[in-house]
Amino acid sequence: RRPAGAVLLVATLFYALPPGPGAWQRSLRHAILLVLIAVCAWLVIKALHVAEAVAFSRLPSDPVTSRRVRRARTQIRPVRRLTVAVVTVVAVGLILITFRPVRLFGVSILTSAGVVGALIGLSARTALGNAFAGIQVAFADGMHVGDVLVVDGEWGRVEEVKLTNVVIRLWDERVLILPTTYFTERPFQNWTRNEFRVVGKIQLHVDHTADLDDLRREARRLVESSPLWDRDQWVLQMVDATPQTVVIQVQASAADGASAWDLRCDLREGLVRYLRDQHPQWLPRTRSQYQP
Repeated sequence: RRPAGAVLLVATLFYALPPGPGAWQRSLRHAILLVLIAVCAWLVIKALHVAEAVAFSRLPSDPVTSRRVRRARTQIRPVRRLTVAVVTVVAVGLILITFRPVRLFGVSILTSAGVVGALIGLSARTALGNAFAGIQVAFADGMHVGDVLVVDGEWGRVEEVKLTNVVIRLWDERVLILPTTYFTERPFQNWTRNEFRVVGKIQLHVDHTADLDDLRREARRLVESSPLWDRDQWVLQMVDATPQTVVIQVQASAADGASAWDLRCDLREGLVRYLRDQHPQWLPRTRSQYQP
């Protein structure tokens, strides 16, 4: 309401004040025109914010329940920010061309503007690259707000996708801010691109004499007694063997990335405690043979 009222008021003043022969009248009318351009840009920017709010209000309140909702939230905000930037640039351009020296010395101004523009373009190529990468990330459907990502060995949830950077809340509440070009130039893992369910896995080294059936029964008990397991799938397998040990791997699914992390920690702790207390002979050992 405020920018709309300002536009109506300034437009009324501009059209009510006729062009006069006096210098003060021309200066006043020119000042009112500048204010009119500014408040019109203000109105357009506010209208974009309102349109964004209306679009978000029509979406379900919980963004993690629907991939379509997360995709819409990821795409709408960068487009609004880019449009606001374009409106601001257009408004500044309209204000500048109202000054007579710009029209009288157009050739020289355009030439110098071309040089300055080239310098600005060279100095701002990183920022412009990030801005275009932000649009590409928003519409490439590779990640959305709320997705769980693994970046450089760290996993966290996407909090915000901006034009120039992506904000990720890591598992230990740290905030990782990366340029958007990172996600267009380097690989990353998206655990929840299609669904939020995450399969966590742990690996343990045990002695070759370990009874895998016994360990499988204990792992089953730990998984089924955990409230973090989503009752979908779990498995214990021998995935590798070395001259000293065998490697067992336990996989279990959870509702989301945070639950999968806690479930992995609980399973690792429970199995190590079981081996230590019930079967210490199954722990990794180094054997040697004495030959007289």
